[in-house]
Amino acid sequence: MNHFDAEREEICRIGRSLFERGYVHASAGNISVRLPAGQGFLITPTDACLGSLQPGALAHTNTAGAQLGGARASKTLALHLRIYAAAPQAQCVLHTHSTHLVALTLAGVWSTASILPPITPYFVMKVGPVPLIPYHRPGDPAAAELVATAIETARARGTPIRAVMLERLGPNVWHESPAGAMATLEELEETARLWLLAGRQATALTPAQLDELRHNFGARW
Repeated sequence: MNHFDAEREEICRIGRSLFERGYVHASAGNISVRLPAGQGFLITPTDACLGSLQPGALAHTNTAGAQLGGARASKTLALHLRIYAAAPQAQCVLHTHSTHLVALTLAGVWSTASILPPITPYFVMKVGPVPLIPYHRPGDPAAAELVATAIETARARGTPIRAVMLERLGPNVWHESPAGAMATLEELEETARLWLLAGRQATALTPAQLDELRHNFGARW
């Protein structure tokens, strides 16, 4: 199996795992991967169920987003491309409509700079602040520009982000691998569940505790 085929299989594995564990439903959500050596991107097809993806049907685009093969690319392709451009280290972008995270935007987030407070050490270490992106219709190019601005602003502050939350739609997370992106999504959704279960009243970690996580684990907060 070559690298190209391996990436296709990994996208399908991640999609199936997320679907079977309830992180996505119906045809919600999408996954993309940056291919090496300027070979473009793979992305799940529009309106595809992540639980039943077929490797050969994944859309293949060039670096500009023009389709080269497979089924028609997800309508969120423009957003994925802007994330890759703004976050050069990103090799995979993952979007879901995770229940507790969407519910959080309906109930009210902690702040627009970070939808959740730093309530657990693993949320701080594995995810970090997650800014809220105001509601735009799915696929709206304006949302992609806001996400790119959030990435660039965080980097300029010295606290690069790994995720954003699209109001009423769901999170976009990115990482150096599909497995890493899935783990980030899982930690983010679990923290939203904890925050809601605690009635949005849980006490955040103290500045001293955050400093300890920065010093010992390089946490971004």
